[in-house]
Amino acid sequence: MRSVLGLPCVLVFSITIQVIFGAKAHGEDWISGLQQTAAKTNQCETLHWGPNPQKYSTWSTHSNRLVPVYSFGVSLDSVRGEQSVYRRSEDLKRLYGHLPEGTHNPEADYFDQTDIYHLQKRAIDQGKRRVILFVFDGMDWQTSRAAAIAKTHRVSYAEGRGSGLHLQDYRGVQTDFGYCVASPHNNGTSVNVDRQIVTSPGGTISGGYAFEVAGVFPWSDPVRAGYPIGEDELIQHAFPDSAASGTSMMTGIKTYNDAINVDYLGREVIPIARTLQEKSWKVGVVTSVPISHATPACAYANNVHRDDYQDLTRELLGLPSIFHPGGLPGVDVLIGAGWGVEKSNDEAQGENFEAGNRYLTAADRQKIDSRNGGEYIVAERTVGTDGGSVLRQAVSQAIQHRKRLFGYFGGEGGHLPFQTANGDFKPVESASSSGATRAEVYSAEDLRENATLREMTIAAMDVLEAGSQQWWLMVEAGDVDWANHANNIDNSIGAVLSGDQAFQAATQWIETHGGWQDTCVIVTADHGHYLVLDSPGNLVATPSSSD
Repeated sequence: MRSVLGLPCVLVFSITIQVIFGAKAHGEDWISGLQQTAAKTNQCETLHWGPNPQKYSTWSTHSNRLVPVYSFGVSLDSVRGEQSVYRRSEDLKRLYGHLPEGTHNPEADYFDQTDIYHLQKRAIDQGKRRVILFVFDGMDWQTSRAAAIAKTHRVSYAEGRGSGLHLQDYRGVQTDFGYCVASPHNNGTSVNVDRQIVTSPGGTISGGYAFEVAGVFPWSDPVRAGYPIGEDELIQHAFPDSAASGTSMMTGIKTYNDAINVDYLGREVIPIARTLQEKSWKVGVVTSVPISHATPACAYANNVHRDDYQDLTRELLGLPSIFHPGGLPGVDVLIGAGWGVEKSNDEAQGENFEAGNRYLTAADRQKIDSRNGGEYIVAERTVGTDGGSVLRQAVSQAIQHRKRLFGYFGGEGGHLPFQTANGDFKPVESASSSGATRAEVYSAEDLRENATLREMTIAAMDVLEAGSQQWWLMVEAGDVDWANHANNIDNSIGAVLSGDQAFQAATQWIETHGGWQDTCVIVTADHGHYLVLDSPGNLVATPSSSD
């Protein structure tokens, strides 16, 4: 048997066997076939999720890995290397409230997630009038590498910035690459949503980053596999959730997991979008998942717990909420998912939860609509109508009538449809340690009636630019996280590619709207998962390559 793509013959034979029982059963879609076979057998030579390399799935949530940061129009020199907070024990004490074990690293090149906030401020101080933060929720270095391999059909890097994705390759402006620690202040803090107070500050496990165990690069293999998930016998540090991470990026502080722009004691912290809004900047939020999930909520709102969805939506839309009874001004653009998700009860949202849409009550939907005297032109999923067209029409109305824009899309799962690795929107089973789980199935209507993240991003930029010379926008590719939670590499790659397409559209928009002189874009993740690429070359294999 001859060598194929530089891979050993034994590995090629293994690939051939997996193709026969995987990809050929799925229209020659190699990654889809790999995912389905792995989900059913919990075995895979190509990759695995979690600390156990003998099983495809042994972990289905976040990890305490370093996460990548790509900047465009602003350098990372002010926060990394000699400027890293991890080189100075006193700065770490201020950041975490104590000096976490094993975290002080006098030679750290990495920085902290709170520095994403400082980088945005620095860009503004340098005269940038448009600041965009792209958050690929759950996309650690390994996840982006898998997507780059699948897109380019080659393994071109094993460390560093990487290549193959637009966010890695784009050179239309000064660009930089680095990586940061995302660990929270703590995990396990208890709260009372109805009273909006923290009832047990400090939690059960504190944050930190033990670099000698975890590694100094995002591509490092941990010395002890349990450390990234808080299960090391010697050193334990909390791994982050999207709420604590979002708060860090928007406010510059560490806080507990589940917190939305409150500190570890539950005290309000003001996110950068509201600070800019007070200076007459327009602000916008775009997401591929529900509009008031943790990351979009952290862009603007306050709450002691991330699951208080209806109240978080109220804050985003400028309505009275439990945290702000007098209401906040609200964002100028909010576009995302959550449409069609109904619940009759939801204890996590407290006593004021209203049955119906889990994220937006019917009464609140009516209040914001410009047709009822509200401030927003509403674009929502409409039966029989193309979602992109619905959104574009609303953009025209918002600009013409100088109104705000609210876009509401989605389906049964609460997020935009997964486009999958080959772009066919045909997911297969996800994986867990207990076996395969149901694949999502999209109708023709699901695909037609929903706008894409790319279309949402351009819509937001158009409305914000028409409304002000100064604006801030957060765009979240949130379904990367959902796919990684499900241990579904097909969905994960597709979600990264969907987010990358939105980023590419944004760079094209910038180039045709005054260029980069006044614009800064930061692309990052809020946290990672625990994807391990054992044989990355397998991700480029096809039936024809194994002949």
